[in-house]
Amino acid sequence: MTRIVPPIRLGVNVDHVATVRNARGGALPDPVRAAQLACAAGADGITAHLREDRRHIRDADMRRLREVLTVPLNFEMAATDEMVALALELKPHACCLVPERREERTTEGGLDVLGGGIDLARKVEKLGHAGIRVSLFVAPDEDQIARAADIGAAVVELHTGAWCDFLTAGEANAAESEFTRLRRAAVQGSELGLEIHAGHGLDYATAETIAALASVRELNIGHFLIGEAIFTGLEESIRHMREAMSRGRARLGAPQAA
Repeated sequence: MTRIVPPIRLGVNVDHVATVRNARGGALPDPVRAAQLACAAGADGITAHLREDRRHIRDADMRRLREVLTVPLNFEMAATDEMVALALELKPHACCLVPERREERTTEGGLDVLGGGIDLARKVEKLGHAGIRVSLFVAPDEDQIARAADIGAAVVELHTGAWCDFLTAGEANAAESEFTRLRRAAVQGSELGLEIHAGHGLDYATAETIAALASVRELNIGHFLIGEAIFTGLEESIRHMREAMSRGRARLGAPQAA
């Protein structure tokens, strides 16, 4: 009997096109144009993180993305009243709630779902009632994932940053241990009825590896793709990423379901 492997999607994060724009001011390069090019190159969705300090994506970018995209928009945001109100106004396909500290360069860890208490649960409920698919960006931790399911999240996105950092540092044992955590977390979340996404720090090689986990249904990748686009162009970097993900999925030894 042929094993049916669920497909894996690629979400492209356009934050760092806005980073380049904001470094000089003005309107270019345009993250909305980058999103449209990414879709033409094969992205299944677009992610944009509207930070509280607006260091890259801005409110107007989110509104334009919502207006022009024909693929799902994933609004990455802190779990604050301000961001929830804006999400309820825009009604994107999905919201991914992430931890956020103003002084950090990038998201440094997973959301503390356990510590979020009733306030976080109410925000998840409010977004869900508005028809927005709620994702929580979490470390591959059993208790955090169980709590994400308890408060009604539809998705958890597993933070792959620690694993990628260990690989970059040549810490093979630590990397292997962290990947085991990721694999177990993906299975646990799937068994709890959560859809499993993954992201942070992924490149071609690590995306290929994580794509070989059958429970993972989507990868969200931004910084690496935008960096590669400097040398190869955005469409080419996305094409190579899709090829890497396909190679990873092929390790499961079966054709993908439609």
